[in-house]
Amino acid sequence: RLEEFLKKEVDLELSTLPDFEERIIDFSEVEQLMNSINTISAPCAPVINPQAPNAATGSSLRVCWGLFSDDTVECYQLCYKPVSNERHSDEQAECTLKVKETYCTITDLLPNTQYEFWVSALNASGISPPSEKAVYVTAPSPPTIKSKKIRSCENAALVCWESRDINPVDSYTVEL
Repeated sequence: RLEEFLKKEVDLELSTLPDFEERIIDFSEVEQLMNSINTISAPCAPVINPQAPNAATGSSLRVCWGLFSDDTVECYQLCYKPVSNERHSDEQAECTLKVKETYCTITDLLPNTQYEFWVSALNASGISPPSEKAVYVTAPSPPTIKSKKIRSCENAALVCWESRDINPVDSYTVEL
């Protein structure tokens, strides 16, 4: 049946009302309305702050950044990964967090380890370029005192300890 129908020659004649054919559509009001709508552009790249003193523990880091423009921002996307001296450092897993504030405390990190951080701003129009990358370092683990090697006399004491950190520690503070 379909084949027979397609073989037939169909002559369609459309009729329109004369007033429709002569009608002129004025889009000036629509154009004015569209021009009056303020569009929001994607935000500029945030600026990540260098690591602040006392912003680290052995397992956490507090990262701060700023946005130096009047851009509208709904949230931030904070990315980080451990810094590696190996050639395949780009293959290490990145972690990404969505954050409402301009700071974030990241937990469950390794002690005495460098982490690379960068942040982007997001709004309804899109995502900003990422900030420059910043390197933060977690605090080292506390050393283990070798209690069997402690020696003392009236005017002196010898205390020995060992570090559990893989990376070298710059210095130790001994408190009495």
